[in-house]
Amino acid sequence: MQVRPSGNDSNHSLNITISCGSLDMADVSIGDSIAVNGVCLTVTAFHDRLFTVDVSPETLKCTWGLDKSGQTVNLEKAMRLSDRLGGHLVSGHVDATAEVVRFLPAGGNYLLTLRPPKHLLRYITRKGSITVNGVSLTVNKIDNDEISINLIPHTLSMTNLNALKPGMRVNLETDMLARYVENLLHRPEV
Repeated sequence: MQVRPSGNDSNHSLNITISCGSLDMADVSIGDSIAVNGVCLTVTAFHDRLFTVDVSPETLKCTWGLDKSGQTVNLEKAMRLSDRLGGHLVSGHVDATAEVVRFLPAGGNYLLTLRPPKHLLRYITRKGSITVNGVSLTVNKIDNDEISINLIPHTLSMTNLNALKPGMRVNLETDMLARYVENLLHRPEV
C-alpha cells in the first residue's frame, strides 16, 4: 500500500494506492466501494493491479493504519443484496480502534483479546458479531473492558490478523443493528 498526502495541510486527507493482490476486480468500477481493513472506501482510479482511494480526515480520525505505507491489508468488495450472507451485516463504517491485549495460541486456534473503547462495550455481546479489520467474527467472552475472540487457522491464513501483537491497534465495527435499536429507543420523537 502506498500512501500519498492529498489536499492542503489543514485538510490532512490522503490518497492511497493499494495492490489488489488476489482480489478479482473485473466487476469493480470507479465509484464502487472496497473495504480496506474494514474501512469502506471509494475507488477513484485503476492502474494495472492497483486501485486508488481518497481517505477523509474524519475516516483517519476513527481508524488505524490507513496512513501507514507498506502494510498488508484485508480487502473485500461490497456485497450485493443478492449475495449469500456468510457473517453479519457490515457497513465498513468503523466505530473506533481497539488495542490488542493478547494474541495467544489456544490448541490449533488463536485467542485474540481486545480492549475496545468503553463507550462501545454496550454494543458488544457474548456470541454476538464484531468486525476486526473488516473480518466478521464472534465474541466468545467479555471480561470487564476486554473481549476475547477465537480465531481458526483458516481465518488466520486468509487475513492480516495473523500478524497481530499486543499493543497494536485494529479497526473495530460493532453490530450496526444494535446501534439502530439504541437510536430508536433513545432518540426523542420529532
